[in-house]
Amino acid sequence: MNYTSKVKEELTKKVNKPAHCRIAQIAAMFSMCGSIMIDENEKYSLKIKTETEYTAKSFKELIWKTFKINGEQVVQSYKTNSKAKVYNVFVRKHEDALKILSATKIINKDGDLEDNIDIKDNTIIKKDCCKRAFIRGAFLATGSISDPQKSYHLEIKCTSEKRAIQLINILKNFNIDAKKVARKGSFVVYIKEGDQIIDTLNVMEATVSLLDMENIRILKDMSNYYNREVNCEIANIKKTVTTACRQIDDINLIIEKKGIDYLPERLRDIALVRLNNPDASLQKLGEILNPPLGKSGVNHRLRKISEIAQELK
Repeated sequence: MNYTSKVKEELTKKVNKPAHCRIAQIAAMFSMCGSIMIDENEKYSLKIKTETEYTAKSFKELIWKTFKINGEQVVQSYKTNSKAKVYNVFVRKHEDALKILSATKIINKDGDLEDNIDIKDNTIIKKDCCKRAFIRGAFLATGSISDPQKSYHLEIKCTSEKRAIQLINILKNFNIDAKKVARKGSFVVYIKEGDQIIDTLNVMEATVSLLDMENIRILKDMSNYYNREVNCEIANIKKTVTTACRQIDDINLIIEKKGIDYLPERLRDIALVRLNNPDASLQKLGEILNPPLGKSGVNHRLRKISEIAQELK
C-alpha cells in the first residue's frame, strides 16, 4: 500500500456526526470526481469515478449516513493493466440524485444547475468544521501525497481553475499557503513544504498519518544533522592531513638542502616533533614540546619553516 492509500484509508474512517459536515465532504468529492447524467426524460442520475477504493467506500458511506441512499458500486479494470481498477459509484434514482444535488447546493431552488465557488456566501462551507470536511473530501477524491521518506509533496487535482482557487482560499483559512499549476487539462493545487503538509493533515484530522510524518521528519532531520557533522569532521581531517604533508615536505626539503641544523633552535624543535608525529594536530604538537607551546605558536613556527623552504626552492 502506497502512502496516499494509507492516508485515504485513515480519512475513510473519519465520518463527521453533524450532517452539515458530511454534506460539505460529499459536495467536495462530487465536485472533484463526480458527474451528472440526464436522460431523455430529463431524469437525473449521478456518478463518481475514482481509482481509489477508499474514495468509493467513503462516498457510499456518506450518502447512506446522510440521506439513507444506497450507492451502486461498479468496479472496472483497465484494458492495458488488469491490476489497475476504476471504482464507479452510481446514484441511479432521480429522486435520490435530486436530494444529493439539492443538499450540496449543486442545483438551486429553481432546479437549475449552479456552481457556487465563493467561500464567503457558500452555506456549504460556512463553518470551519465544514471547511475541514470539504478539504478532506477533496483529498479523498483526487488527492495524493508522496512518501515523506523520499520527498514532501501533497496535491489535489481540480476540474477547473475556479475550483482550484476556491480550494486554495479554503486552505488559506487555516494559514496553509497552497499553489496551483495547470496540468493536462486540469488544475492542480499543491503544497511542497513539510510543515504545511503536516498542517493540512491536521486540518483533515488524519492524526495517525500526521504523527507518522512527524516521526519520519524528526529521523530525517537527525540523520541530516549527523551527516553534516560527519562531513565537516572528514573535511577537517582532510585539511589537517594535507597541511601536515606539506609541512613535512618543507622540513625534508630544508634537511636535504641545508641540514636540520640550518633551522634556528625553536624552529628545529617543532620540525623534529612534526616529523615524528605526522598525524598530530597543532594542539598536540604544542603539548609534546618542552616547554609546551600553544596552537597559535606552533602554527606560527611551522609557517616560518614553510617560508624558509620556499626561499630555498
